[in-house]
Parts: sequence; structure tokens; C-alpha cells
Amino acid sequence: MQRLSQIIALSCLLLAAMPALAQEASDAQQPAIDINSASAEQLETLPGIGSARAADIVADREANGDYSNAEDLMRINGIGEATVDGMRDRLSF
Repeated sequence: MQRLSQIIALSCLLLAAMPALAQEASDAQQPAIDINSASAEQLETLPGIGSARAADIVADREANGDYSNAEDLMRINGIGEATVDGMRDRLSF
């Protein structure tokens, strides 16, 4: 009986972890976004980027030229280290 209880408890723990594992897999499958050519709509798919920031990225890119690295995004008001770190793995140049 004790063994059955352990198996049930372990099964419940594994089932509870499934949504978190599925989210990680989903994040890993999202394609990289080329910030030098992406539209505002594409940029909005990045974590921490809404419609206003996406428009700011496009405007800044048009005014100042292409981005050479993720840190260049911090020249936009409202985008800091935490935002850049959260989307770094989804960026391409």
C-alpha cells in the first residue's frame, strides 16, 4: 500500500510539471526575429515588446541604422537590460 501511495504521489508531481515543460519547449521552438528587417507586428512577438515599443524599434532603426547587437536596443527609451535579456535568445541580426 505504501508503494502504491509513492507511485501515485510521484505521478501527481510529474503531471504538475508538464505545463512548465511544455512552455519551455514552446519558447525554444519560436523562430529568431531579425530586428533589422522585422515589421512592428513581428517585433511584438518578442517578450516585453508591445505595440508602442515595436513602433519605437522600427522608427529608431529607420533613423539610426541597423542594430549590430542586442544591447543596441537599449538606446530606445523603455528598453533596459532586463527586457533585452528576456528576448536575447529570440534575436538575430
